[in-house]
Amino acid sequence: MENETLGPATYFVTDTNRWAVSNVGIFTGSNNPLFKSFVSNQFTGTLNPELFQTARLSASSLRYYGLGLENGFYNITLQFAETAILDSTTWKSLGRRVFDIYIQGTLVLKDFDIQREAGGISYKAVQKHFRFQVKENYLEIHLFWAGKGTCCIPGQGTYGPLIQAISASPDFVPTVSNKPPSSKNNKAGLIIGIVAGVGVVCFLVVFAIFYIIRRRRLYDEDEELLGIDTMPNTFSYNELKNATSDFNRDNKLGEGGFGPVYKGTLNDGRVVAVKQLSIGSHQGKSQFIAEIATISAVQHRNLVKLYGCCIEGSKRLLVYEYLENKSLDQALFGNILFLNWSTRYDICMGVARGLTYLHEESRLRIVHRDVKASNILLDYELVPKISDFGLAKLYDDKKTHISTRVAGTIGYLAPEYAMRGHLTEKADVFSFGVVTLELVSGRPNSDSSLEGEKIYLLEWAWQLHEKNRINDLVDPKLSEYNKEEVERLVGIALLCTQTSPTLRPSMSRVVAMLSGDIEVSTVTSRPGYLTDWKFDDVSSFMTDVSILGLDTSNYNSTASTTLIAGADNSPNDPSKSILHETLGDGR
Repeated sequence: MENETLGPATYFVTDTNRWAVSNVGIFTGSNNPLFKSFVSNQFTGTLNPELFQTARLSASSLRYYGLGLENGFYNITLQFAETAILDSTTWKSLGRRVFDIYIQGTLVLKDFDIQREAGGISYKAVQKHFRFQVKENYLEIHLFWAGKGTCCIPGQGTYGPLIQAISASPDFVPTVSNKPPSSKNNKAGLIIGIVAGVGVVCFLVVFAIFYIIRRRRLYDEDEELLGIDTMPNTFSYNELKNATSDFNRDNKLGEGGFGPVYKGTLNDGRVVAVKQLSIGSHQGKSQFIAEIATISAVQHRNLVKLYGCCIEGSKRLLVYEYLENKSLDQALFGNILFLNWSTRYDICMGVARGLTYLHEESRLRIVHRDVKASNILLDYELVPKISDFGLAKLYDDKKTHISTRVAGTIGYLAPEYAMRGHLTEKADVFSFGVVTLELVSGRPNSDSSLEGEKIYLLEWAWQLHEKNRINDLVDPKLSEYNKEEVERLVGIALLCTQTSPTLRPSMSRVVAMLSGDIEVSTVTSRPGYLTDWKFDDVSSFMTDVSILGLDTSNYNSTASTTLIAGADNSPNDPSKSILHETLGDGR
């Protein structure tokens, strides 16, 4: 039985020296905060209603330590009943008490709501049973208010953890006697008790100081998240570490532009993909928060879903839904899956609809900037989902374009974006056109192992188009395909990859062409970037690319190679002066 008076940051050990209690937090807006409550009501769902009439409250963090326990498994029972938020018909019933529960540092109940567990009834007993192992002779039970629920309804100071009783019984036959020591051992027991008590007190003092400092640091960090309209779920680093088996190499799915991605399984059984930003990533905290805000604001069938994030110190992680069939480039170029023609057409339509949502239907106007086969994932039904919004940029509807750092992948970059950083949604349209040709041909946009005229997919497609031999472009692995649909996809791809952004269709118009609602416009002449550059002279082309500051070391590898090129448009940026001297301002 503990009946001590607690304050905003206090601890105590019970008279029997079996339990220690630590409380941190003060109820906001309450002039006379109470950390325990008593009611004389009768309770349902229990044979011992008196047990629930007294409750311990906390504004933030309430910890119980079972001390001096013999190591082994224990059956733990936590008993709750809501006594402050009543199930009445008044506005006061709108209050919500939501907190998390940890045992031995493991999250066992997230967003726990006593009244909801009781079926919306107040003064009804709720029991939660757990079985945990004690390894170091103590048991820790932590009730933590994570900032959810209400803070002022039905009154100031009614939020935060609440609990009536805790019990822990060994799930084994104890080998240590639980009887008081004899008179002969009183002196030794007293000395041991004093030493243990001082040790516990010192531990709790250090812990309380550490917790307050850490809490203040987390509060400062969380201030940056307050401006996000749709706040994602947050995960602890330890939770994601356990989910991925300590980021085991066997669980690694791939390496993105900012770091590796791992497969993991959360405590609730969900399989997820955890994107871990590397220490060397150029993405700072503000960029990371912007990425969270961007992804959280968009929801669509053809976009990868974000489950949440982790921000602890320098650690930055994103938690996405896991898609069983991996990426489109692995399916097309890696022979992992066979995609028949109708599936490829559906994938093309799904990607077009996802980009239409980003460009025209989302509340935010979003340009992806790195649309490519490796950023298109496939679920178990082979439904395509566009992923990796780490390069996404938001910009004002009133602006015609943004001059920005070039970030993307060689082979998919629109010429105006690669050469001048001139960014509109038409840069995504260009990249979509390249992906469409890859879907038709089953090959990457560049392959140096092929014959001269076939090395560059766009150039080869134009040669076949001009010779009226477009069916030669079709993937040889496809024994059956729809010739009319092939011509439609290639025609759309050639439209999307025109030199001038104004000649490229919007993605909503692409969807209409794919569905057959409107005809595909005919293109008659090659884009200027194909006629002006000598694609058969690789060295001269690489020289032109190097002038732009692009990394050409992996140009002829698979299409999933990612690069960050150019530099910020600042007056002291030397790469901008190179661009101006070589290309002119171009505006």
